[in-house]
Amino acid sequence: MYFPYFITYIVVGLAITLAVFFWALKNGQFRDQQRARYLPLQGDSDTTSPPPSSPFSRIEIYGLFLLAVAGLGASAAVLIFAVIHGGR
Repeated sequence: MYFPYFITYIVVGLAITLAVFFWALKNGQFRDQQRARYLPLQGDSDTTSPPPSSPFSRIEIYGLFLLAVAGLGASAAVLIFAVIHGGR
């Protein structure tokens, strides 16, 4: 009864996950792995100021927020639909 909806939900989630992974791979999020392992060993140095935020980073934040809200909404919609049509 519920299987087509949950399988569709899983496939959509997997597609979104793969899209975000390949976006991160294309934009270099996984580069410089050698440096990443030593970051916890460095002390907190407040000598460098954080880089100024650009409008593009704000757009990314809004986009991620929108994806999170859409994901939660889709989860709620699937569960509500399953509960409503579960008695049939």
